[in-house]
Amino acid sequence: MPTRTARTAWNGSLEEGSGQVELTSSKVGTYDVSFPKRAAEDAGGTTSPEELIAAAHSSCYAMQLSALLGQAGGTVESLDVTADVSLGPDPAGGFRITGIALKVRGEVPGLDAAEFEKAAQAAKEGCPVSKALTGTTITLDAALE
Repeated sequence: MPTRTARTAWNGSLEEGSGQVELTSSKVGTYDVSFPKRAAEDAGGTTSPEELIAAAHSSCYAMQLSALLGQAGGTVESLDVTADVSLGPDPAGGFRITGIALKVRGEVPGLDAAEFEKAAQAAKEGCPVSKALTGTTITLDAALE
């Protein structure tokens, strides 16, 4: 299996510095990061590690769920997956990811709501990004549309 790479170039202190995250493997872009914007409610045009984790988790989860729904006999027409990754204080000091809320809505002919929910829960447990984030509480809100 492949290895994917991202690179960050950082200049300055935590509070006054900033950086650029480059998605090196795919070459799809370079994105600004800064700690003040990371800790603010308004991202102001910058990304953050939490947003990048949310992107990784939502896309990984969608792929895993699509596979499981197909194995269960469903025909996946669409999945709309969001991942909300929260940053907060760590009781041990500094900051930590305090939780991840996955939400999925699907159009999947051939499965009922219970079958969809079963696959959705299994995908939450089986997606490689979920496995990598086992120290974080991950919640799931799943429903057919």
